[in-house]
Amino acid sequence: METIFIALGVVGLIFLVLGLGTWVFAGLAVVALGSLTLLGDFSLDRAGLILSRILFRAGSSWELSAIPLFIFMGELIFRSDISERLFRGLEPWTNRIPGGILHTNVFGCALFAAVSGSSAATTATIGKITTTELARRGYDRNLSVGSLAGAGSLGLLIPPSIVMIVYGVQAEVSISQLFMAGVLPGLLIALLYSGYLVTAAIRQPDKAPREAAVKLSRLHSLKLLAPVFVLILLVMGSIYSGIATPSEAAAVGVAAALVLLLLERQLTWTLFRDALKATVLSSTMVCSILVAAALLSTAMGYLHLPRELASYIASLELSPAMLLVALALFYILLGLFLDGISITVMSLPITLPIILQAGFDPLWFGIFLVIMVELGQITPPVGFNLFVLQGLTGERIGRVALSAFPFFLLMCAAAALICAFPAIALWLPQQLMG
Repeated sequence: METIFIALGVVGLIFLVLGLGTWVFAGLAVVALGSLTLLGDFSLDRAGLILSRILFRAGSSWELSAIPLFIFMGELIFRSDISERLFRGLEPWTNRIPGGILHTNVFGCALFAAVSGSSAATTATIGKITTTELARRGYDRNLSVGSLAGAGSLGLLIPPSIVMIVYGVQAEVSISQLFMAGVLPGLLIALLYSGYLVTAAIRQPDKAPREAAVKLSRLHSLKLLAPVFVLILLVMGSIYSGIATPSEAAAVGVAAALVLLLLERQLTWTLFRDALKATVLSSTMVCSILVAAALLSTAMGYLHLPRELASYIASLELSPAMLLVALALFYILLGLFLDGISITVMSLPITLPIILQAGFDPLWFGIFLVIMVELGQITPPVGFNLFVLQGLTGERIGRVALSAFPFFLLMCAAAALICAFPAIALWLPQQLMG
């Protein structure tokens, strides 16, 4: 129980520091340093040396390079008329559905998730395109921000996914099968989100105003969406053909976006310069939070919190159903103050043997774990999607978190469905791999 109280104390300290208005990067770094010195009995010099090394290592991570590149691709799309085509192209498919173009948050994130592999990049890119347009058209701010926070997390579940790669290497599970296993659960969550938007729009029509009928045919709308589909095909094709890693594929996406704009005679020096400036601001915000999370993750590792919490769960000798409930709570707790990769790396040496001993399929557990990590993306105090949206919209972090809460519950419902019906995750890999 002492470990649980320490974990709660760390979470409370994060709330306190961020509640004082401290920058997120600085706040997380202060909590990491304070945790090591106050709870870990480290000297200030030694703690500072440890964190400085982690700061350099996390800041020079190759995986981080995908984030500014995907954001740059989004900025180029946003500043060209491709973003307007995205709305015009999706409108014929969403206009007659209650909720209207709110569904473009869900559909847009699901599409971009198939390119980025990053929740933060998906949220930032689609958010750049949709938040302004939804506000201009009078859609409810809470539904707009909340649906984007929830749908942005699909960047971890719909392949390619960096967290899946980390899990596959550690658990010795086929990464290609993990990618296949993530498709149907990702679509299930997207459908749950759209269903919630439909229900909210029917119950309170003022939240999603009815728009005039769209004269554009669905066939013509596909032509408008063609540039986005081309980008997706190029990026996905470069990954699945083995030509490029996800980070390298981000560069492929940027190059393809630049070529598209050149062919359409939209690429100007002003557009390129403004997109580059905005990319520096957005990617600095996102990457600084990720680096600060690495500092906090290191501090938690030195305090042995993830390992001790997992060992405590193992000592309870629970039934399979109760074990999944306990693990879900455990991962949600870790998601309050750790990033997804750190959660996976730190906890898996303990949780995977427990799962295998209980008779669960490690392929299925990989999808369950990714969904748990996704939940951490939209839970304060260190939900990355929340901070990305705070930077994009200027809303207070508390309001962003409240807006995202219904989508947190929907993701919990999806996790429960996948526990009750494991075939949702396992059917596609079984069919494709024979």
